[in-house]
Amino acid sequence: MSLLFTHAYYLSDDLKEQKIMKPYPPLGLLYVSAYLKSKNIGNDVFDTTFSSIEKQLEFIKNKKPKVICMYTNLMTKIEVIKLIKTLKTEKFNFPKIVLGGPDVSYNVENYLKAGADFLVIGEGEETTFELYNAIINNENYHNINGIAFLENNEVIQTNPRVKFKELDELPLPNRDAINMQNYLDTWKNNHGQSSMTISTQRGCPYTCKWCSTAVYGQSYRRRPAEQVAEEMKMLKEKFNPDALWFVDDVFTVSHKWLLAFSEEVLKQDAIIPFECITRAERLNDEILDLLKEIGCFRIWIGAESGSQKIIDLMDRRVDVNVVKEAIQKTNALGIETGTFIMLGYPGETEEDITETIQYLKDANPTLYTITVAYPIKGTSLYNEVGNKITSKLDWETSTDREIEFERTYSKKFYKYAVSKVVNEVEFSRTNSKTSIKALKHKVKSVLASGLMIYHRLL
Repeated sequence: MSLLFTHAYYLSDDLKEQKIMKPYPPLGLLYVSAYLKSKNIGNDVFDTTFSSIEKQLEFIKNKKPKVICMYTNLMTKIEVIKLIKTLKTEKFNFPKIVLGGPDVSYNVENYLKAGADFLVIGEGEETTFELYNAIINNENYHNINGIAFLENNEVIQTNPRVKFKELDELPLPNRDAINMQNYLDTWKNNHGQSSMTISTQRGCPYTCKWCSTAVYGQSYRRRPAEQVAEEMKMLKEKFNPDALWFVDDVFTVSHKWLLAFSEEVLKQDAIIPFECITRAERLNDEILDLLKEIGCFRIWIGAESGSQKIIDLMDRRVDVNVVKEAIQKTNALGIETGTFIMLGYPGETEEDITETIQYLKDANPTLYTITVAYPIKGTSLYNEVGNKITSKLDWETSTDREIEFERTYSKKFYKYAVSKVVNEVEFSRTNSKTSIKALKHKVKSVLASGLMIYHRLL
């Protein structure tokens, strides 16, 4: 076949994920692959997650595709660029390289000058279909919406692509193109249960300043509830996963859709235990009961901070007490909870961090994750700190995660702040405050506090 879809995430190179071992397949690529198949354009998918660059290159060398479409994001950008430079040689017949994904929208010139022939900006299905035909038939590219390319060493960016309005027109992801069993077995062997991903919506209507909406935009479009239940039924019969992860940004944004969805899941006998992400103000007693009835075992409820001041600076538009109460209610119903915390947001002080610690103690989520804020290009946060960026990075060999800007405190301060938050919260969870486990957490917290003071005074 003359068209190949691939990416550049290699589990064998990801030491952090090797400890977690919760990989998921490249769902976006599988959607685009399925769409082109529905248009009678055959294609291969080379999934790199459980493979290596050597096997990937051997596959490409043997297949000799004329067009290679690659997904790129913050995590994989560096490897993607290395791969482009390797492929743009005589050994691989100089295939046309097409890149898509959230990282391309605001790095157009950089990716094109790194060797990509075309960028697909925004949703990929229709654009990739039109672009592939133009490449194969040597047609004009200027009338294809949603792409960028170089012409006479100048960047040409065409009109934006109109987003899909009716998502039911999209075929289901081409999961048959890859070895799904590798994912199921990895989950099962490491966690005792297997898990798969499923998507019901595109876009997010909210305005959080640190969040990128580069692909699907600030919108809300959803697949029909009946169709989603049918997909769940298919997954249940074909793969029999122990759990599902709904990848939607705000799963409970529409209560009307959820009611229809629950009816369909029950009617079609499509229940699979699942977890999802949502916002606290889109939960209530009725919705929580409904979610539990159709198999929800964990809800991730975003807060980002325990300080209302920081939440407002983020434009999260939620009351921290509403978040806390939503987590507590969910816990009480027997559904696990998770929450996300971001430290180091511009304007955050030690007092705000203390409030975050208290929030986590009071809310008592089953799980929580902590990251130190970094500005993703194209977001409101990036625009706000743009003139305060202190790091000078080589674009091809660095990512937005490494961008440093003038914060309230130094980067090392926040390293120890993370330690303090974790150990203070875990100390509060210990049954006996005099146990060895509790004392270890308290000692680590005290040590982290001292180092925070040291780096604040530097």
